[in-house]
Amino acid sequence: MEFNYLKLSKEDKIAIITISRPKALNALNSELLLELDKIVDLVENDKQVNVIILTGEGKSFVAGADIAQMKDLNFMEGKEFSKLGNKVFRKLELLQKPVIAAVNGFALGGGCELAMACDIRYASKKAKFGQPEVGLGITPGFGGTQRLSRLVGLGKAKELIYTAKIIKADEAKEINLVEEVFEPEELMQKCMELAKSISKNAQIAVNATKEAINRGFETDIETGLSIEADLFGLCFASLDQKEGMDAFLNKRNPNFKKE
Repeated sequence: MEFNYLKLSKEDKIAIITISRPKALNALNSELLLELDKIVDLVENDKQVNVIILTGEGKSFVAGADIAQMKDLNFMEGKEFSKLGNKVFRKLELLQKPVIAAVNGFALGGGCELAMACDIRYASKKAKFGQPEVGLGITPGFGGTQRLSRLVGLGKAKELIYTAKIIKADEAKEINLVEEVFEPEELMQKCMELAKSISKNAQIAVNATKEAINRGFETDIETGLSIEADLFGLCFASLDQKEGMDAFLNKRNPNFKKE
């Protein structure tokens, strides 16, 4: 499958998706969103992929949604553009496999929203984050009003969105918007190390854990505990659970096969 705005490479069961529209600072237009929708399906169905790293080409992760495309939209067109972005980002968020955002530069508007739809965010010291939409006369439209408050708290999310403030990577880490910050030349290496650390474990268990965390976070704790118990039980129907525990008891390295 060929893409105009995305690049896909694979290494050690890790897929690296690079958003490649550098002349527009990787701004999200409809075509790019549709390509992202397709590539999410592609990596989800690839049995040789355990973990995904998502990054941007050039000096930007994603500088935002494409203002040139948005400026003349009417009510219904604007709503449909928002629904498209939300659909794709939600699909990414619900992907069974873990997704790491390697935020190499600007992550503004739709770029910040895309990073928040990933499981874990590592950032370059050159990265900048923000939801500056109100300065353009719009609201965040790809999940920013929902995910930012879940990550950084209600008051801080409102402060950032209401003021259209752009923050540096170190402040993003302070407010829990990103997990770690690295020198630019170290970013991809650190993301690969993280991805390999995840990939060596039983992927049936990793995927079930992601589902339990995501579904539980969106409900009350009693329902969340029930979800956890169900997925915990399902692990015992897998060969990887037998392999993992046998390897532990016999003091050897496990050989997981996603079965």
